[in-house]
Amino acid sequence: MTQALDAPAAQGTDRHAQLTRRSAGRRFLTRPEVGSLVGAIAVFVMFFAVAEPFRAAASLSTVLYASSTIGIMTVGVALLMIGGEFDLSAGVGVTTSALAAGMFSFQFSTNVWVGVLVALVVSLAVGFVNGYVLVRTGLPSFLVTLATFLMLQGLNIAITKLITGGVASDSISDMDGFGQAQAIFASAVTIGGISVKITVFWWLLFVAIATWVLLRTRIGNWIFAVGGQSDSARAVGVPVNRTKIGLFMTVGFLAWFTGMHTLFAFNTVQSGQGATNELIYIAAAVVGGCLLTGGYGSAIGGAIGAFIFGMTTQGIVYANWDPDWLKFFIGATLLAATLLNMWVRTRAARR
Repeated sequence: MTQALDAPAAQGTDRHAQLTRRSAGRRFLTRPEVGSLVGAIAVFVMFFAVAEPFRAAASLSTVLYASSTIGIMTVGVALLMIGGEFDLSAGVGVTTSALAAGMFSFQFSTNVWVGVLVALVVSLAVGFVNGYVLVRTGLPSFLVTLATFLMLQGLNIAITKLITGGVASDSISDMDGFGQAQAIFASAVTIGGISVKITVFWWLLFVAIATWVLLRTRIGNWIFAVGGQSDSARAVGVPVNRTKIGLFMTVGFLAWFTGMHTLFAFNTVQSGQGATNELIYIAAAVVGGCLLTGGYGSAIGGAIGAFIFGMTTQGIVYANWDPDWLKFFIGATLLAATLLNMWVRTRAARR
């Protein structure tokens, strides 16, 4: 009699466990990073198989460095895209920041840290202007940041030629404070005999902070809300305008940081560089699961997307492939990742 009564209870427990596992599996499949994680594994296996130099530990360090220079900017771009906007001026913004720091320090013979702070103000101001114009005019971020992209690109080249007489800033390697700044923005750490660039650690830190903000803070809720439906978010008291301006300024801050790495890694900056890099940042965020329509995505997914492109840029070199195929691969990866993410979410929703 007792066994007969216990049987239905046991069956109910088993059914509950199955539903719990199924629910957990569905939640996992609907995570923004799932599609990009599958893609990252596939790219890694491909280059590991076809390119022998790719298998060396030192090569992994190089891949991580390439990924970090993309990934630091992708953190800000991913947050902005989750908030429903994107920034076409992000690539040249990096160059603007580096030029501002380098030329200010050199022309006024100051400690390089003065130039670093001036560049930070410039980068934050660019982000603020982008956000302010967007929320005040209601124009699409595509038009606002495209205009900023063109203006910054022109200013970078024109002002550099006007001040230096060439297309590059003067070297600041012998100026006061250079060694300290280089240690923070462009040094390397030796781990197990392998040199790892400090940007890799900064990248991981920024991803961790962005993930914490998105998942554990009120600001993270605001970001998802304004990206999903800004009118509804405003109706329930979310500061939509401040949130969007803050996201653009976050992109500006990370453009400053990346620009400082560029400056202190190479001592000088080419005024024409950076154009089209914004497309790589956006592509990495999309590959990582961020939707162009906003309201969905993660910083971890953006990091995986950046890692995919880091593996690709270096893997093509290690495999001795024609580098002209790189842009084709980026475009194909972007399309494939978008379709894969869409398919994974659709399948998970049907279960």
